[in-house]
Amino acid sequence: MASSYTRVLALMVIVEIISLTGGSHQVSAQCGGAIPALIGKCKSFVLIPGPQIPPSSECCAVIKTADVPCLCNFLTPIIEKIVSMEKVVFVARTCGLTVPPGMKCGSYTVPPARE
Repeated sequence: MASSYTRVLALMVIVEIISLTGGSHQVSAQCGGAIPALIGKCKSFVLIPGPQIPPSSECCAVIKTADVPCLCNFLTPIIEKIVSMEKVVFVARTCGLTVPPGMKCGSYTVPPARE
């Protein structure tokens, strides 16, 4: 579902936004308060360096409960330089979320799923 995908993508972005800007309290309050859990459970699965790694069950649990549409609004070019959007989509799909091709978050457009 688009909502689930947007939720996951936004959460990953917010995790990095908070790390860079120190605005965790404001963003977390605006987007349902899930930021600390996302930082703690999912950060290592979406940063640019390194290979795609299947996320932990703890990361998936956090992603499935986050307010992604809200978080997606905070995606900036700075965050896109730190977070691999390809990894975000991989993590979301691995966690069982529907990530529709063509969905946009920031400047990123989700490609079709690989068969």
